[in-house]
Amino acid sequence: MRNVIVIGIGATPINEHWQLSLRELAGEAGLAAMHDAGLSTVESIYVGNMMSGSANHQQHLGSYIGDWLGLKFNEAVRIEAACSSSAAAFRSALIAVASGQVDSAMAIGVEKMTDSPGSEITAELATAADADWEGDHGVSFVALNALVMQRYMHEYGWKHEHFANFSINAHQNALHNPLARFHSALTFEKYENASMVADPIQLFDASPMGDGAAAILIAAEDAVLTTSKDRIRVLGSAAATDSIAVHGRKDPLWLSAAEKSAKQAYAQAGVTPQDIDLFEYHDAFTIMASLSLEASGFAERGQAPRLALDGAILPGGRIPVATRGGLKARGHPVGATGMYQIFEVIQQLRREAGQNQIENANIGMAQNIGGSGSNIITHIFGRA
Repeated sequence: MRNVIVIGIGATPINEHWQLSLRELAGEAGLAAMHDAGLSTVESIYVGNMMSGSANHQQHLGSYIGDWLGLKFNEAVRIEAACSSSAAAFRSALIAVASGQVDSAMAIGVEKMTDSPGSEITAELATAADADWEGDHGVSFVALNALVMQRYMHEYGWKHEHFANFSINAHQNALHNPLARFHSALTFEKYENASMVADPIQLFDASPMGDGAAAILIAAEDAVLTTSKDRIRVLGSAAATDSIAVHGRKDPLWLSAAEKSAKQAYAQAGVTPQDIDLFEYHDAFTIMASLSLEASGFAERGQAPRLALDGAILPGGRIPVATRGGLKARGHPVGATGMYQIFEVIQQLRREAGQNQIENANIGMAQNIGGSGSNIITHIFGRA
């Protein structure tokens, strides 16, 4: 397998982009990545997306976006893996380049959610759960996470207030990210007094939806003679699945797929959790932030809130997370989220994160979660 490096990145702000179509969003990110890489073409395109068929009445995104980018005679396909769709697209691009099938590939994550009513989007998100045993019983995605959070608090003795710093940190980091959905600080009082969504999940425990696209262009290192950018190498890539229904798992408070994919990625990269300088985790809900930290080896079981309380997740802490706002404040355009995570890790490793820059960041990790933990993809990157 060949060494693979990131040579171009691009992304749009996450917002309600009423004036832009799905292809225009994807095209903006894709063209930005090609401009960043100094390339006018790429051999293959992999598009990560979850709900274009229902939310935008458009399938066949490979040709749809490839045509718009002016790459109509190149390979182009869509990858769907719920909220982990774009990490799956990136992994597909990576395998294509590392195996020698192509020398360059672009992964694009795109989602346009605000064209549809909120009730329709909620129903569409529920399709990432088990239709027979969860969806048909009226359990929404936030309700599934609320049940897990209730059990977590019961088992380990935490209170709702102990999760506040996950969200406060995310909002603080988003202040200086021009692509973020929110640019407002969050106080503890505002967090605690927010409206209830699904007990114990309140408004500021949950990430917001939005429209957005991000793109990453990769190439075989031995095929890139010169580049004006720092060479960022893909050190590890692993994916794992679990029961799609939460009640089908042996332990609903442990993300086995996160544990497996993280361990495999660590082994490929030749690192341990102690070597990771920043972690872009999938904080769709504060409970998922906790479970990801534990399963990935950054906290003991049931003790992730302690990392937040002690400041270990802050930019100057032991394991900085959500360094550009995370899903919570940067926003969560579901099928594009994994690509934004990778985009942000690359920004950090290139020293391009501005006021959010993590000092001496040399190795970064991104972990994208599909469903309620049923499909988890972990990537590790390092300065070459």
